[in-house]
Amino acid sequence: MGDPGQGLTPREIVGELDKYIVGQHKAKRAVAIALRNRWRRQHVDPPELREEIAPKNIIMIGPTGVGKTEIARRLAKLANAPFIKVEASKFTEVGYVGRDVEAMIRDLVEVAVALVRKEEVARVEQRALENAEDRLLDLLARSREPAPAAVVPAPSAQRPAGQMFGPFFVPGPGAAPPPPSASRVEELRADLRAGRLDEEEVEVDVDDNGSPFMQIFGAHGMEEMEVNLRDMLGQLPGFKGKKKRRRLKVPQALKVLEAEEAEKLVDMDRVHRAALERTEHSGIVFLDEIDKVASRNKSSHGPDVSREGVQRDLLPIVEGSTVSTKYGPVKTDHVLFIAAGAFHVAEVSDLIPELQGRFPIRVELDSLEKQDFVRILTEPQSSLTRQYQALLQTEGIRLEFSADAVEALAEYAQEANRRNENIGARRLHTVLEALLEEISFSAPEMTEDRLVIDAVMVRSVLAPILEDQELGKYIL
Repeated sequence: MGDPGQGLTPREIVGELDKYIVGQHKAKRAVAIALRNRWRRQHVDPPELREEIAPKNIIMIGPTGVGKTEIARRLAKLANAPFIKVEASKFTEVGYVGRDVEAMIRDLVEVAVALVRKEEVARVEQRALENAEDRLLDLLARSREPAPAAVVPAPSAQRPAGQMFGPFFVPGPGAAPPPPSASRVEELRADLRAGRLDEEEVEVDVDDNGSPFMQIFGAHGMEEMEVNLRDMLGQLPGFKGKKKRRRLKVPQALKVLEAEEAEKLVDMDRVHRAALERTEHSGIVFLDEIDKVASRNKSSHGPDVSREGVQRDLLPIVEGSTVSTKYGPVKTDHVLFIAAGAFHVAEVSDLIPELQGRFPIRVELDSLEKQDFVRILTEPQSSLTRQYQALLQTEGIRLEFSADAVEALAEYAQEANRRNENIGARRLHTVLEALLEEISFSAPEMTEDRLVIDAVMVRSVLAPILEDQELGKYIL
């Protein structure tokens, strides 16, 4: 089942979230408590009481670009929990067919399977590498073996196949050549590990999973049919274990063989069982745009009927039900649901009462101001300024942002949000891209190895764009 959050305290969880997300302390506290409560539930005594303790689902209220999705995603990563983001509004789209509300749980299970399988592969990685290395060395040694000495054939009655004749061994029909000597294999092993064989090529047999018509199904929203058809055909003799021979360089061949060996060592039945358990006890579903399915009036016709229908479809999943998946049934009683929406037009009270009751915790996220933008540009471990510095470093250019440049960038981002649609911190992407467009384009030809971005440069580039709405391609 795992240990949600590795036993981190709420204060430690907030501290970890602070490394990536600026502000929004109330939302961070709410999700930190929810994650810690999962850890507490797994340690409750007596055990039978654990089933009665339901998760306290959360609704985040705030404009776009203030960190709602990022908080949920970072929380799931911190807890090593299966996570999926679902836009509630897509269930109301005209002509949307092929999936139902329960599909989000099936997708969550797929994420859990991939997560657990990755952990299992990491656990057997060293052993798989050793087995793959042995297979590769055997292939290399056999390909280098000299051709057997030529012998004059004799009538089969005088020289039976598969027997010694003088100093030569006459192999029988279909017999494999003798294995390479141990000393030869160890010589090749030393060369392989030293990288002296990296440019050599070797022929390996790899799984042939290509089926062109499979992709046609997926293109029409029939993912479940594609998966079921693939599984069904995989059981047929003509499809199962089908191989094709490829000629690869030694490093690529080693990776292919290592993946095959890891597949043999991983018990997929155990992976599936663990994934189901982790989904039930650690899964997190982020329901975005929940406000788009809120009925803004109590009329019984028009789009509001569709919105209320989506809410009623969501209700059994959120309150706890059993969903059938290809790996087995999954109970959603202890899956944590985090809903989010701007709620500019609709209110939380416009949701049906039954659904409201399943989200007892509500937190409002603050709109971002100039000082928040300054912190976003400088404080997080993967801030935008650091990202652009790393990108241009690949061209040999050391990019630096002065303090007044960061202030100016934050000021223009705030002004652009005020004049146009408020898209929160996402505005920083457009502002920085506009500022660095010429540098990014000319970087390969530049002779300078150091560039300093100051406030004067920021204003000279961004002021015309902000003033001229016709040049608002970066702002809109």
